[in-house]
Amino acid sequence: MRTFSRTFLAVFLFLFWSFAWSGDFKKGWDAYSCSDYAKALAEWQELAEAGDADASYGMGLLYGNGFGVDMNDELALKWYGLAAAKGHAEAQYNLGVMHQNGWGVPLNEEEGIKWYLLAAEQGVVGAQLALGRVYAMDFSEKYDPITAYKWFAVAAKFGDLDAKTKVEFLASRMTADQVIEADGLVNVWMESHESLLASQ
Repeated sequence: MRTFSRTFLAVFLFLFWSFAWSGDFKKGWDAYSCSDYAKALAEWQELAEAGDADASYGMGLLYGNGFGVDMNDELALKWYGLAAAKGHAEAQYNLGVMHQNGWGVPLNEEEGIKWYLLAAEQGVVGAQLALGRVYAMDFSEKYDPITAYKWFAVAAKFGDLDAKTKVEFLASRMTADQVIEADGLVNVWMESHESLLASQ
């Protein structure tokens, strides 16, 4: 069984961000939450095949984790991809995870970052943390403490306690000017995403 980083926290937040749930998706979600994956599959499959983004995401969860079905990265990528193309934030995040880890596709950090950015902009904390980690690795060519600080600080604003510790650690290794610049980026982001915080 494979689980995605912070999936359950992200899914909990996703419940509050969704504007509406179709009745059948809700039944499937209730079944999924009770580990009745056969019922979830039965509720979601027809909806997903008809193009419902939420149900497509649900199908991705089933195949991506092997819940009630054989684990199948190809099908997980298909269903996540269909949902992500319609702007589904959690599906975008999970696509990022799959690309960054090389699950079902060749490992591609750039593709992972692309999907993380889309999800992070919609308030997915897991994606914000993933971006923070990408830019916080000082041995990487992508090392950018200002950008790492920004994303960890944004995640902290959404209530992630571990992110706050990461911000403090990064700040201890940055210059005062870098911290000021990073705080400015955080403030700009928060001001342009006020509705996300209000919906928590």
